[in-house]
Amino acid sequence: MAGDDFTVAIDLKTVNNRFLDVHLRTGAELSHIEATLKKRIASRLARGRVDVQVSLDRTGETGYELNRPLIAGYLAAFGALRADFQLTGEPDINSVLRLPGAMQVARHELGGDIIAGVERALDQALDELEAMRSQEGASLAEEMRARLDTIERQAVVIAAGADAQAEHYRARLQKRVKELLQREAAEITVELDQGRLAQEIAYLAERSDISEELARLRSHVAQFGTTIDEDGETGKRLDFLLQELNREANTILSKATDLEIKEAGLVLKTEIEKLREQVQNVE
Repeated sequence: MAGDDFTVAIDLKTVNNRFLDVHLRTGAELSHIEATLKKRIASRLARGRVDVQVSLDRTGETGYELNRPLIAGYLAAFGALRADFQLTGEPDINSVLRLPGAMQVARHELGGDIIAGVERALDQALDELEAMRSQEGASLAEEMRARLDTIERQAVVIAAGADAQAEHYRARLQKRVKELLQREAAEITVELDQGRLAQEIAYLAERSDISEELARLRSHVAQFGTTIDEDGETGKRLDFLLQELNREANTILSKATDLEIKEAGLVLKTEIEKLREQVQNVE
């Protein structure tokens, strides 16, 4: 961005962050408008670490002012040093002017046209950032939908395995009970109480039932897919849905003993974690 007697360059970089964290570097000349610039950034961005470097170069005549308190302190220290150690010599003007902050651009020289130019340059940089994010967002949405499809396929596997889980429990429990009883009774054949065995199987089946967790998981997947297509700030909503998805996946894994269900549950966990990483890029 260029004006009649100045040019402004904005270097703007962003990385993932759950919250908005703006780091602004303007130099001493523009330091008094940093708060205004941060508010301007916050009005356009909701999340991410944002590093902004503002460079102002003057192309016309520039006025300067001296930092008199700084120079006075330097000269006083010089005089004390000379008196304490019986030294000779006088302070060199070039050394004084090389002191950091001893001479700076006069504040009154920073006119409204320069401030307006900085704001326009920042708006342009934010426009370019949003355009780039829009393109990246479309690609990111497609990747997330692909992961949702993987989760849905694993849900089908889990549902199929869950239907047969009660029967597996019954067969395994009956076999184990017979083995234990026959070991105790040697050659004596022991008849099982089928009613009591059925009760135990029903109890275990109820404790291991994952139908509710599976239904909630599918509901969250559907809500996640709908939220991806919504406008506005959806990042926090997606974060919440991922927490719920992760909770259901953990419960399914803790309840299931079937190997196929456990393997599908681990795939769920992997895809959910990958989605969590991707959602960090969503506002």
